[in-house]
Amino acid sequence: MNSILTNTREYERRWWTLVVIAISVLIIVIDASIVNVALPTLQRELNTTLSELQWIINAYIMVFGALMLTTGALGDRLGRARMLQAGIIVFAGASLAAALSHSGWQLILWRAVMGVGAAMMLPATLAIITNVFPQKERIKAIGAWAGVNAIGVALGPIVGGLLIDHLHWNWIFLINLPIAAVALVAGWFLIPNSKDPNAKKLDVPGTMLSAAGLSALVYGLITGSSKGWTSPEVMGTLCGSVVLIALFALWERHTSNPMLELGFFRNPRFSAGVGAVSIMGLALMGINFTLTLYLQFVHGYTALQTGVRFVPLALGIFVGAGSAHRIVSRFGSSRTITIGFIGTVAMLVLASFWQIETAYWQLGLIFFWLGFSLGYIAAPATDAVMSALPEAKAGIGSAMNAVSRMVAGAIGVAALGTALSSIYSSSFKEAASSIPGLPPEVVEAASDSVGVAVTIAEKLPPSIGEPFVQAAKDSFMDGWQVMTIVSCCIAALGALFVLKFMPTWHKPESEPKEEPSMVSEIEESAK
Repeated sequence: MNSILTNTREYERRWWTLVVIAISVLIIVIDASIVNVALPTLQRELNTTLSELQWIINAYIMVFGALMLTTGALGDRLGRARMLQAGIIVFAGASLAAALSHSGWQLILWRAVMGVGAAMMLPATLAIITNVFPQKERIKAIGAWAGVNAIGVALGPIVGGLLIDHLHWNWIFLINLPIAAVALVAGWFLIPNSKDPNAKKLDVPGTMLSAAGLSALVYGLITGSSKGWTSPEVMGTLCGSVVLIALFALWERHTSNPMLELGFFRNPRFSAGVGAVSIMGLALMGINFTLTLYLQFVHGYTALQTGVRFVPLALGIFVGAGSAHRIVSRFGSSRTITIGFIGTVAMLVLASFWQIETAYWQLGLIFFWLGFSLGYIAAPATDAVMSALPEAKAGIGSAMNAVSRMVAGAIGVAALGTALSSIYSSSFKEAASSIPGLPPEVVEAASDSVGVAVTIAEKLPPSIGEPFVQAAKDSFMDGWQVMTIVSCCIAALGALFVLKFMPTWHKPESEPKEEPSMVSEIEESAK
């Protein structure tokens, strides 16, 4: 039972609270993708190197992923609403500083600080939902939260493209300020502060080990694709991350004040929910990354046009996550998530048959139903994670949900991206060998990626450039088909995993399914 239900006014405001939470989530998710559109402009305006461009993106992701467990635990201890508001202030201040940057390294620094603010905000949002909404409404609220995440992903490239085309690059950061101001002011009045009433002293060693381990892991996954997985730096970083995370687990197991109680994983709903979210990230983040390349370099859409064409995917997630609670109430969590994984498998099978000339209306339909299926996974799995823990630990539960999805997604991008790159390279070299008049160094350069090949082809004579581009696109589609089949297998394993390990119901089916009245909740609390 939610302690927040003992305060009638806060309970009655719960949907307004969700609106403020949605605004806060929106600026985090939009900012994760809006900068991608501006990279060519930033290179011209700030004279940034390729390495600096990569770190403008990666600094945000790395700090965001590394600190979420820490900030989730601190939110439980200090108060989730206060953590959220502090995160908004940090995020907005860093956004202003980023907009005023005069060099690539200044922008990288402030993007890292924005990652700190985002890490403070995201775990707090889901923890607040858990404490505000009663059990039977929670999955509906979490569905809305997941839907806003999806809408933000689609809005980022669209808003970024519009701002770059009609204003100035610094507006991709300045736009955060009015949104943050609304979230901050409205949150002060509408978001109740909740925390662990029996918080123990801060687990400093655990905090340091988790932050260091996750930083090393995310850094290794980010740099592996560019520097090579066998490079000493990447192998050393990844091995170091494994050691640090193992030390973290060992410390948490034996300390009297753990940041993350490993006993949570003995709860099958919690562990299966984390597993489902991780498998979803593993299967789909690599596909999502590659879809951008497919639309831009194979179909020839601009960044803005690509963002617009992702709208059906975002809409599908929004509708699926928003309606999943009805299926859960009838069939239970595990069956609903399984339906989502099966739908994902079906859509990925259809996507594996895409060709270079596949019409967008066919892509859009698959986008929508793929998103719908993902909504059936994301909302119930997140609800399973959050409902399995005591409300006092909602912050760390929210952080664990986000971290597992992010790390699994990074692994998916790294593994599937490497597979695609390998297949593309070998296929392209073989195809390009039959094109007369191509210097070996041009073939070698273009074998790096389809984007490089398309760029090089623009400088070649049409008689060579056209078959050159065709070979690159054909080779990309060879890799795409393998990627989708591998993702199908991962999603199918996800369905089997959930059926095997996740309990169907949060509570015994014999318990009444109607939501108790407000009066009965308060009377029960008084007892």
